[in-house]
Amino acid sequence: MPASDTPAAGDFIADAVRSDNAAGTYAGRVQTRFPPEPNGYLHIGHAKAITADFGIAEQFGGVCNVRLDDTNPDTEETEYVESIIEDIRWLGYEPHQVLYASDYFEALYQWAEALIEAGSAYVDEQDGDTISAQRGGFGQPGVESPWRDRPPAESLDLFRRMRRGEFPDGAKTLRAKIDMQADNMQLRDPVMYRIRHSLHHRTGDQWCVYPTYDWAHGQSDALEAVTHSMCTLEFVTHRPLYDWYLEQLDLPHEKPRQLEFARLELTHVVTSKRRLMGLVEQGLVTGWDDPRMPTLRGLRRRGYPAAAIRAFCHHIGVNKTNSRHSIEELESFVRAELNRVAQRRMAVLRPLKLVIDNWPSTPEGGPAVEWFEIANNPENPADGVRRAPFCGQLWIEAEDFAETPPPKFFRLSPGREVRLRGAYLVTATDLVKDAAGQVVEVHATYDPATRGGDAPDGRKVKSTMHWVSAEHAIPLEVALYDRLFTAAVPGERTGEPLDDLNPASVERLTGCQGEPALAEVEPGQVVQFERLGYFAADDERPGWFHRTVGLRDEWAAQRKRQAG
Repeated sequence: MPASDTPAAGDFIADAVRSDNAAGTYAGRVQTRFPPEPNGYLHIGHAKAITADFGIAEQFGGVCNVRLDDTNPDTEETEYVESIIEDIRWLGYEPHQVLYASDYFEALYQWAEALIEAGSAYVDEQDGDTISAQRGGFGQPGVESPWRDRPPAESLDLFRRMRRGEFPDGAKTLRAKIDMQADNMQLRDPVMYRIRHSLHHRTGDQWCVYPTYDWAHGQSDALEAVTHSMCTLEFVTHRPLYDWYLEQLDLPHEKPRQLEFARLELTHVVTSKRRLMGLVEQGLVTGWDDPRMPTLRGLRRRGYPAAAIRAFCHHIGVNKTNSRHSIEELESFVRAELNRVAQRRMAVLRPLKLVIDNWPSTPEGGPAVEWFEIANNPENPADGVRRAPFCGQLWIEAEDFAETPPPKFFRLSPGREVRLRGAYLVTATDLVKDAAGQVVEVHATYDPATRGGDAPDGRKVKSTMHWVSAEHAIPLEVALYDRLFTAAVPGERTGEPLDDLNPASVERLTGCQGEPALAEVEPGQVVQFERLGYFAADDERPGWFHRTVGLRDEWAAQRKRQAG
């Protein structure tokens, strides 16, 4: 069964929404949000969350906002904000609104004051390490802060002075007063605000106290009238805190419902922003858009179609169990989509000259040129044909010729006849070597009666090879990619993913040759180099191509081995 035809996994979130609608919860209204932190570029894991958030809203006639969770001024930048919005739109989704947690800083602050006045929050003067240590651990008691019973009026005064900037970073925090002996560690008096004298990308120096994620998240959902707040499984333990905060407040809308699903993990890939940032900062990749990176920028530059990423995410669906999917499974969706839409072209990556000795000359003495019409995409006749020139000197792949052919080698060798794609049958007759003994030129004869690639006498050949006219070829540079990490689970053996970094994850080839039609390929366009794979034209460097995926469906081969 082709990957694109595989049934999608079950969706328990859709079932939950149907249940809420049937019960009249939220009056049948559905509103979701995608809340990334603008401290890096989106990656393939985010794609699953995006398709889930936007997909549920679309499925039930609702809306989905993008809300930038910009509560940490030390790590967030406008560059990341802009890239996130652009990547979401590239993936095929248009936000109902683009919002920011910083839109709600004043409302969140006022709510925090209300919790202080109600005796449900207090200002703590201990440092972060002490607070962390006093929380204890699973099966270990927590230790109450000496400031836990501070009078609300005193905490309120200190909190207002924190806002005015009277204290340095780390001097004080605002903590919720819940239960220091709770089994759920998230409920052991979590920090709500911390002091950061840092410039914010939107609010500048207007604030020097910033809300933590847990305090900002649920309240932002409530202010926006979100109905279903979807997040990944690591936030299951945060849900009681999410609910506790909301239950303390006079909300302007119905209380939103948090639902958790498994995050997307792939073999040979890391998606930790910290790890990805390290790859960039250490120069181990060329940037966030390096085609080896799992960022949406990197995948886009490599030639992954947005439609294939969406189809893959829909296929794996949402579930409650973490699992790691094979990178080959994603590539199968990429290959299926490109097979449907990509134009075909001929290119030779490691050129070897093929001279046809009996090729006719023009009256002026030069080699004759013939033009062949070749289908742009056999999968789609509406794509028409292109004209490819053919003459007496061609480029073929070096690996398509063997002076002494090994067993089951059916391509060109002395005395053997092969088909040149869409052109003629040729037979190798001689070869030329350089001083080092390397074959640098192959001589052959062609059969004029086989124009189009078929012999009138019905004789068969076992191999069809692609080619490029040497006289008309355009120079190309090509990057061939392997896995960025050699291990299926990077760092599983040693705990450090960089120990599994593949030193041979890219091979750059110069001196490649392409048919003239490749000069017309647009930046970012993906074409199939016949017999070689799918290649994306670089956005900025004309004549530079990145291999997206090969032609062989490795995922199908894996499933076949597993079934056998």
